[in-house]
Amino acid sequence: MRRNIPSTQALACFEVAARHESYTRAAQELSLTQSAVSRQIQALEEFLGVQLFRRTRHGVVLTPAGAHYGRQVARSLQGLERDTLDVMAHQGEGGTLSLAAVPTFATRWLIPRLPQLAQVHPDIVVHIDTQTRPFLFADTTFDAALYAGTPEQVANWPGVQAQLLMHEEVVPVCSPRLLESTAPRGRGRAHQPVAAEALADLPLLQQSTRPYAWRQWFDAMGVDAPRALDGPRYELFSMLAVAATHGMGVALMPPMLIEAELASGDLVVACQKPLRGERGYYLVSPNAPEQSPVLQAFSRWLFHVAKAA
Repeated sequence: MRRNIPSTQALACFEVAARHESYTRAAQELSLTQSAVSRQIQALEEFLGVQLFRRTRHGVVLTPAGAHYGRQVARSLQGLERDTLDVMAHQGEGGTLSLAAVPTFATRWLIPRLPQLAQVHPDIVVHIDTQTRPFLFADTTFDAALYAGTPEQVANWPGVQAQLLMHEEVVPVCSPRLLESTAPRGRGRAHQPVAAEALADLPLLQQSTRPYAWRQWFDAMGVDAPRALDGPRYELFSMLAVAATHGMGVALMPPMLIEAELASGDLVVACQKPLRGERGYYLVSPNAPEQSPVLQAFSRWLFHVAKAA
């Protein structure tokens, strides 16, 4: 059956003209004449039976239908170009994976481990973009997502299948200098963890997306902490890590996201009392009968690495 799809030349002309809202600038970008661009878009409008541009004395303006279609076409052409370049680059072997991921987990945990993936699957390339909230895969070019959330949030994400990669445990961390100021201790004991009660009087660093994290931690420890909600707020774990490294306060952090700082001694565990939160890290993919071979290989490797961590 013949597909009801316009010519790619017409779509390419329309995408550029829609992006600039100008036939002239589209012609310059595509190395075509303005009349050639105009003919392609006119043919596309006739094919669709929909007006995409409104002509004015000063040029053209997208209609509401044109603006909506332009976004869809741009996304589709981007995906087509990406897939074409992938096939050309890999000559039919291996492939790429387009991954949406929460930023700190991607930067601090996943990317440092990607060299291990390259050793066992040198023909797989992983592209990563930031995405912190659920989205519709049909509206993007993503193959999968690494998402941090609660089981309820994952269950309410429509049209996906989700696998729990790991639970999230947080522990109080701070700079060695800040920990030394909490209480006088003997030589060689300056960096040893303190009791939970001692943290209640220290400056606390808050995460804006988890405003009650410190209160939950102190409640779990049975400690009365009137200032549990006080302190500067930062959106990302990476921001908390930098602030804590510079002695600005104590942060509740998953140790897996600060492996480098803990290894170097820039951060130390302030209290050996971890707390498992409601959130976990999930590998999320479209709910399809079968995953692509590239996604299957990546998934197997990812869970093997997570289990060994």
